[in-house]
Amino acid sequence: MASVIPGYNYDIFISYRQKDNKYDGWVTEFVENLKKELEATFKEEISIYFDINPRDGLLESHSVDKSLESKLKCLIFIPIISQTYCDPNSYAWQHELCAFENITKGDKFGRDIKLASGNVSSRILPVKIHDLDPEDKILLENELGGVLRSIEFVYKSAGVNRPLRANEDHPQDNINKTYYRDQINKVANAVKEIIAALKKQSQHSEEVLKQDFEIKSTLQKNLRTKIIAGTFFALVLIAIGFFFIPRLFRSAKQLEKTIAVLPFRSLSNDTTQLYFCDGFMEEILNNLQKINSFTVRSRTSSEQYRDTKKSITTIGNELNVSYLIEGSVGWEGDSLKIWVQLIDSKSDKHVWSNEYIRESKQIFSLQSEIAKDIASGLKTLLSTEEKELIEKSQTTNLEAYNLYLQGRFFWYRRTEEDLKRSIECFEKSIAKDSKYALAYAGLADAYFVQTAWGWSPKDEGYAKGKIYALKAIDLDKNLSEAYATLGGLLYRGEWKWEEAKREFLISINLNPNYAFAHSYYSELLAFLRQNDLARIQINYALELEPFMPNMHRLSSIFYYYEGKFHESLAECLKWQELDNDNIRVYWMSFYNYVKLDSDLKAIESLQKILLLNTLTAENAIVVQNVYDKTGMKGIFNWLIELELKKTVPKSYDLATWYAILDKRQDALFWIEKAFEEHSKDIIRIYSNPDFDNLRSEPRFQKLITKMGLS
Repeated sequence: MASVIPGYNYDIFISYRQKDNKYDGWVTEFVENLKKELEATFKEEISIYFDINPRDGLLESHSVDKSLESKLKCLIFIPIISQTYCDPNSYAWQHELCAFENITKGDKFGRDIKLASGNVSSRILPVKIHDLDPEDKILLENELGGVLRSIEFVYKSAGVNRPLRANEDHPQDNINKTYYRDQINKVANAVKEIIAALKKQSQHSEEVLKQDFEIKSTLQKNLRTKIIAGTFFALVLIAIGFFFIPRLFRSAKQLEKTIAVLPFRSLSNDTTQLYFCDGFMEEILNNLQKINSFTVRSRTSSEQYRDTKKSITTIGNELNVSYLIEGSVGWEGDSLKIWVQLIDSKSDKHVWSNEYIRESKQIFSLQSEIAKDIASGLKTLLSTEEKELIEKSQTTNLEAYNLYLQGRFFWYRRTEEDLKRSIECFEKSIAKDSKYALAYAGLADAYFVQTAWGWSPKDEGYAKGKIYALKAIDLDKNLSEAYATLGGLLYRGEWKWEEAKREFLISINLNPNYAFAHSYYSELLAFLRQNDLARIQINYALELEPFMPNMHRLSSIFYYYEGKFHESLAECLKWQELDNDNIRVYWMSFYNYVKLDSDLKAIESLQKILLLNTLTAENAIVVQNVYDKTGMKGIFNWLIELELKKTVPKSYDLATWYAILDKRQDALFWIEKAFEEHSKDIIRIYSNPDFDNLRSEPRFQKLITKMGLS
């Protein structure tokens, strides 16, 4: 069957895995419904190639046969992205997706085209029927060369992840709130936009060809010069990318070596040695992170399994890892006794184990020895650079090391008091070894978090943090932690967006497994309204830190910035499960419910906030009365009234509430005040949709320019 554009055999090619159609014929039904929708969208007949019984399984050859190649000569390729589609060994992946990519490189349109709206669209139009595992998403995005932009047919509820049906029996329970009929319409409209752009480009190409012969000779010399210059420029960009762009995408083979290190057990009854067990475990984890072929879950992700009774298989599934490391630490006189075991989490089978007895002064070489033994157990050949990084000892002073471990122990707790104690420990560690780079990095981290959370004066906290971060880098140019913290200090403390971005890229390049580098970077990108890039970074951080509340907090905020309020609420629920008494999670839920016009849910969230705050608990009863009389508008006026009564009202909160009420002059007054105070939240004004009604105001634009965000 012919295409609407001469020279092509089909308009659309549907690619899918056979097993996705066996259960209930979902793909067949989708194709039939799409045909009907296309009939109602196009004046002409649109042709679809769809093989009802596609070849599948392991590859039998390495070339696309001629019959399939002719069918792939189409305008648009629609892969049905499922839990099984992202398999490089499947026929659909190799002979259809990859083959179509190669074909578009040689045809007159190319893969990516400019739409009438000015946006650029790919001729590969993914239809997603399952939420993907993180490694599958990365694999697919690596193949597509960018962020996955799909039209989703996913039904998602508690414990459910399946394709959305045409006749859904429980549509109200779908977390994604998508409707099959709407999604089919989206596919048809997307097809229409792409084909219209292709037709226009085809007509333009024919006109250009008529003039081409006349001007070719004139341009030939200039073109040759431009090609040489362009090639040189491209090589420079490639070189920059090689050294500085984060290695976010890994092959499927590499992703098999996903590891989590469970909290080590203490063989002593001395509870004061708990920090030593945790610290020793973290040092092994840090050494494993230096191996490029490993993806290593962070300490905070593993912490919940301390003293757990869950099985190895359950823990492996929850952390989405292939291997788990268990261990214990104890002392026999002056000797340190370490036992370590590597387990295949899928089969719960022992892979490797060893017991180490060393003198206390050998502790530093022991940590690198264990990491190398684990790599050997996983049949991993280490590069010379990886060996050097693992074997490098930050200090030989055992007292300094112990104090550093105590500092990190308190830093991870993230309370105001614990951060003060962590600073004391890091300072004592540096007093024992003035060239201990990790201790300086820890001190920078402590001041950064303490100040960002409002527990330390801004000018003093950020300034000290920067001094210690730069000192750490001066002592060790390969310390990922220090670059990440420096990036955070630069954008939060000094609004130096591009300089901060550079530090984050260096940090991620040095250690792609350092979750905080990805989360700090995601926040910067979100503040700059680079939402797609922010989503990639926070998703990667969530993959590394799936059980850290702050990662879900950031993810929820970013969805809110994008106007995806249902998705933001879903992240709030995950955040709440991990940190139920955090007032911030209920504020985030409150704002989402307001955007969704779910007033009663918003009131419930606000009451929870007031009940958690003992100073305003009595107001929880008042809230319902205020809403009953004056609605949500009255609620915001009431919140403003309460805030203005405080000795030091929060300028940013007042600006937000006035903006929501569309009281623009009042909102601008408090935004300007927040700017003068250098409020920790002022950098959110560029991305926060609550201020959309102020963006055309000259006073607002002036602030944006001053902050370097325009």
